[in-house]
Order: sequence, then structure tokens, then C-alpha cells
Amino acid sequence: MEYDVVIVGGGPAGLSAAIRLKQRAEKDGKEISVAVLEKSAEVGGHILSGAVIDPRALTELFPDWKARGAPLETPVTKDRFMVLGPMGQVSLPMPLLPPMMHNDGCYIASLANVARWLGEQAEGLGVEVYPGMAASHVVWDEPSGRVKGVVAGVFGIDKHGQPTGDFQPGLELHGKYVFIAEGVRGSLAKTIIARHRLADGKEPQKYGIGLKELWQVPTEKHQPGLAQHTTGWPLDEHTGGGSFMYHFGDNYVAIGYVVHLNYKNPFLSPFDEFQRFKHHPAIAEHLEGGTRISYGARAITEGGWQSVPKLSFPGGALIGCSAGFVNVPRIKGSHNAMKTGMLAADAAYEAVIAGRAGDELVEYQAAYEASWVFRELKAVRNAKPLLSKLGTTLGGAAGLFDLWTNHLTGLSLFGTQKHGKTDAASTELASKHKAIAYPKPDGKLSFDKLSSVFVSNTNHAEEQPAHLKLLDPTVPIRVNLPKYGEPARLYCPAGVYEVLYADEATKSEPRFQINAQNCVHCKTCDIKDPSQNIVWTTPEGGGGPNYPNM
Repeated sequence: MEYDVVIVGGGPAGLSAAIRLKQRAEKDGKEISVAVLEKSAEVGGHILSGAVIDPRALTELFPDWKARGAPLETPVTKDRFMVLGPMGQVSLPMPLLPPMMHNDGCYIASLANVARWLGEQAEGLGVEVYPGMAASHVVWDEPSGRVKGVVAGVFGIDKHGQPTGDFQPGLELHGKYVFIAEGVRGSLAKTIIARHRLADGKEPQKYGIGLKELWQVPTEKHQPGLAQHTTGWPLDEHTGGGSFMYHFGDNYVAIGYVVHLNYKNPFLSPFDEFQRFKHHPAIAEHLEGGTRISYGARAITEGGWQSVPKLSFPGGALIGCSAGFVNVPRIKGSHNAMKTGMLAADAAYEAVIAGRAGDELVEYQAAYEASWVFRELKAVRNAKPLLSKLGTTLGGAAGLFDLWTNHLTGLSLFGTQKHGKTDAASTELASKHKAIAYPKPDGKLSFDKLSSVFVSNTNHAEEQPAHLKLLDPTVPIRVNLPKYGEPARLYCPAGVYEVLYADEATKSEPRFQINAQNCVHCKTCDIKDPSQNIVWTTPEGGGGPNYPNM
């Protein structure tokens, strides 16, 4: 199937790009064919975010978004930032925080529902949107390495790699340009970045894992428009992370926790830190008497300005979180994702109309470097590395100072700090740390992994091959278990990885088990495995979680 532009990923970046292409064509009276491939069974089904949304990019895309009914329903009316300790909390005066960290003019919403709405707008403009179509392979033009398309919609392969009676070989979708908008740590993006050396000269990409639950609380506890963030407990001084809590909609409270994946202790479990966090009195008072509706997790790009790879390659471009445009101190990225999709769309539209195809969209790179996305990320570039090097208290204070000097003068006394090593390389040996005894969940505020996966509506076809691949099947038991205590069983937020023993009492004959059907597609394993032995690949289309209102 031939298109002018093929877009892999139906999130904010991919859909904004598709919409912009069609808007440009409609304005000029031209025709341009656009296809969007989405691996979830429905657009928005795999979208997970806090989310407080800065509508800047949306307003550029649709100045009349309110009249069109965009689901940005609850404006932020109260900002709160707290430092938690085990016995209490301190609220920071909001004037202490630079303006970029305030949420004036922003909206609390479900980014999944915003994506669903964007999908409707795209289809209304004539974009061909294909949910349930996982793009599994790049179609290369050899030997040049130009990306000429992708393979999508492979179905009916059994766990042994053999075709079943329902086998469908998939389609090749070719585009004059191919946009990769898979989100964080996408499997196609990894392949393209490596082949075209797009990350050369850049700092390693950094990540966090974000865990989120959606609660419905009694009316008397609901505070519509409250956006509360915390740092500190239960994480220690040298483990980065923090929480968000947003009150919006129909008595909804979105509660979540982010742990930076450069943590050192292999015994740390981000999921269990999140469950423990909810028992803090400053948090529990918002949730008690409420009902947990949904759960999910996903990786977040945190490298920022110095980790953004080259954005164009022969035949296409990286947009949104495939490149990594999250602003860590703002705890926002969807507005940047949307804008980069629009910038790439403008470059591709001009190229197609000019009769070009398959070359490099260098205009997109130039447009990014002249954009407000570039300026926003450059101003906050030192926040993450200062936290990593100095710890929560000193690093947080130094980061605030740097944000203020950037805001007031446009300069940084710290220059541009480096991230150094990858998150996988940050994991230390088990012998340097003690195991963490996490409290058992009470079933009211805190829960176990399997009951959480259940409310994420996760499902995969049972007979398909495991989409979590081990480069060397012996590494988990031979290397990771003795050296690191096999941290996959702890950093995975869905109980995918287990170490099982023939005799539990004596810990004899260990074996590594992968429960791929539990996977919520967070991709933490691909990032954090200290041996870099786990590779996340795209499962059969339509599988994975299904996030309502997340």
C-alpha cells in the first residue's frame, strides 16, 4: 500500500502530524494521502500520562478546540508542591518555583481521551487510521538504508513461530516519508537510530518509570482543579522520583509515582514504592473511601535537550517520545510531542508538494532548533543531571537556582551537564545493598501486581510468540541472579518476570520465567536490565493494556 506519509503510532505526536498534513492540503486545495498505524485495539488504548496538559500546541493545531469539544475538561485552579518525610510533609511556597513549573492555563485531563478525540479529528479530515495494526519491521531500501515503509498487521503466528490457521502475513505500507511516533523506546526507532547513528554525539537517553492509578472518590473529598506534586519519601536521598495527584472530571483522582531508572539498588521495586507512598497521611486522605478504577505503567524519556537524537533520516523522521521531548521539571511532554509532529508534517508536506520522496527532511531538524520546544528543553537541561549527581535536596536546590537563572537571564552557570552512563549501567551489585522489605498490600489503598494488571485490562493472544526476547537465555540465572539478584522480577510493574525454584526453601535449581501475557508495554525491562539482554518487541496488534480515562 502506497502513501505519501506513513505514521507509526496513534498518540498525540502521530495524530497531530497527520492532522497538520491534511490541514495544509485542504488549505491549498491539494491531495495528500496519510496512514496512521496504531498497535492498540483502539486509538488511545495504550496512552498513559498524568496528565496536566499545556494546550499551547493544541491551540496551534485547532484554535477552536474548545468549540470542537476537546476533552480538556478541568482547568488547574490550585498548584501544590510538597516534600514528604516518613512522618509528615512540608509545602513549598509556589512563588519559590519558577513560572515554568506553575500550571496556570493548563488543564487536567485523560491524555488517552485526548488521543481518541484527535483520532476522530484526523479521520474527519480523511486520514486513514488503522488501530490494531502493530508495525513490526522496517522496510529498508537496500543498500542505501533509506526507510521506505513498514510491515504491519502480522497475525496468526504461534509460540513456536509457525503459522496457524488464522495466519495473515501482514502488509507493507510504503511512504514517501515515514514518521516514527511509537512513543518511548520504540522497537522500530531503536533500529533506525542504531543504523543511521542518530544518537552519535548525544548524551545517553535517560528514563523514568511512571506508575498510575485512576480512582473515583467521594464527592466531599473531590477538589476539582487541584494539581499536587511531591518529592522525597518513600525514596531515599539518592534515588530520584516523585509523585503527581490530579483531581478532575467525575470525582476522579489520578494518582501516580515516577521513579528515575538510574537508581542503584537492584532490590528496589518501583511498583511497591508506589503502593507504600499511598499510605502517607498527606496522600491517603485523598483516596480513603474511594475506588481504584484502573492501573497502568509506562517508561518516560527524561534525557531532555542533550539526549535528543538527530531527528531526520533518509525517508523519514522521529517525532514525539520516539525522540524524547519530555520537560522533566514541568512533568509534561504531550505539548512538545504534538508540536514536533506538526513541525515534521510541515517539512514533509512541502517536500511532497515539491515532488520529493525518500530523502532527508533536514528542514524538520532546522525547524525544531528554531522552535519553542528547543528553547523550553534547553532552559531545563540541567535539572535531571543535577538531581542525579547531587541527590534530591542539593540537586533540587541547584536545579531550582539554574531554572531561575535561565528564566531571568537565559544563561546557566552550570553550562550543559552530562548524564554519563545509561540507566542499565547505573544498577549496582546486589552485594552493595540490602533487600527491601515492603509491607503487604491492604487491598484498600495498596494492591499487589496481579490484581493491578487485571484492572489495566491487559490481554495478549495466548498462542503468539513471546514479544519479550532474551538475547542469551542463560543470562538471567547465570549472570543477573548471582550479581544483581535478578532485578527484572522487581523493576517490572506487571509481574512478567519470575525466578522459580525446584525447592523454594533451599533455593535450588532456579529457572527464569517470562509471563509475557501480563506485559503492560512499559518497556522498563528493555531499559533497565543491567545485562541489556531483554529486548522488547511489538506483539500482535490489539494486544496489551486498554486504558480508559488514563
